[in-house]
Amino acid sequence: MTEFAIMIEGQIGLNWTRWQRTVPVVEELGFASLHRSDHFTNAQPPDMDSLELWVSLTWLASHTKRIEFGPLVTPFSFRHPALTARMAAGVDDLSGGRLRLGLGAGWQEREHNHYGFDLLDIPGRFARFNEGLQVVTHLLQKDEPLTLHGKYYDFNDAVLLPRPHRPGGPAIVVGGNGEKRTLPLAARFADEWNGDFLTPDQYRHLNHRLDEMLIQQERKPSEVRRTLMTSLVFAADGKTLQKKLRGRTVQEARQRGAIVGTPAEIGEQIEEYEKAGVQRLMLQWLDLDDMDGLELLAKTLLK
Repeated sequence: MTEFAIMIEGQIGLNWTRWQRTVPVVEELGFASLHRSDHFTNAQPPDMDSLELWVSLTWLASHTKRIEFGPLVTPFSFRHPALTARMAAGVDDLSGGRLRLGLGAGWQEREHNHYGFDLLDIPGRFARFNEGLQVVTHLLQKDEPLTLHGKYYDFNDAVLLPRPHRPGGPAIVVGGNGEKRTLPLAARFADEWNGDFLTPDQYRHLNHRLDEMLIQQERKPSEVRRTLMTSLVFAADGKTLQKKLRGRTVQEARQRGAIVGTPAEIGEQIEEYEKAGVQRLMLQWLDLDDMDGLELLAKTLLK
């Protein structure tokens, strides 16, 4: 049975007022988890409020009791892996073991240029991602000190203390759709693979490829949770739905991996994702002030 989660793009106006309103609503409505992006600003103007990720997750950890949560994703391009591991362990402990640690290579050029971070070319970006994953997983999962002399990071007898309350620390989530770079890293390091903006057929193909890679790593496919983050165009009636589509047809939006429809229409599409192997569906909720719509979505999905 597919679980349902909410995903917020933190760079499109998220501030404390909206965050402190949204978090308890998501938990009270019964969604399985709440996730948010980690960005300084938008990929395109205008710049908007963008509440700092780890500060916001610390507040969530101490103001909720049930929901899982985490970044989708926090990138090594502006988050050092040692600091990421320390923050993740602390926030996971504070929440009683509910953090799912989404990690990424970084991608958005505009914010890196604005704030002076080195994004690197794509091969370099993923080489750094590989090293960062080695660092984070070692610090969280192993008691012995880490010594690593890599191209991007240098460690000498580094330890993470106090040790995470949860054995092995928070679950590691690797997000992305690339067969050559992302899926092999997910097969090696991840407790959860998160695809994004995929049609059911696309997800099914990558899901099968990940199974093959996990077997090559001598891991069981069942060891890795399968999730999907995708856009949502949802409205109470057809007229409002057409306004939200902004000139696109329903079919065009669905071909880009979006969940589209009224409450009576989205069930069949969700079933196709479940058949493709999606265990948890993370739906982008872009209108940070529409709590009524969020309640309608919960009534539709969480029957």
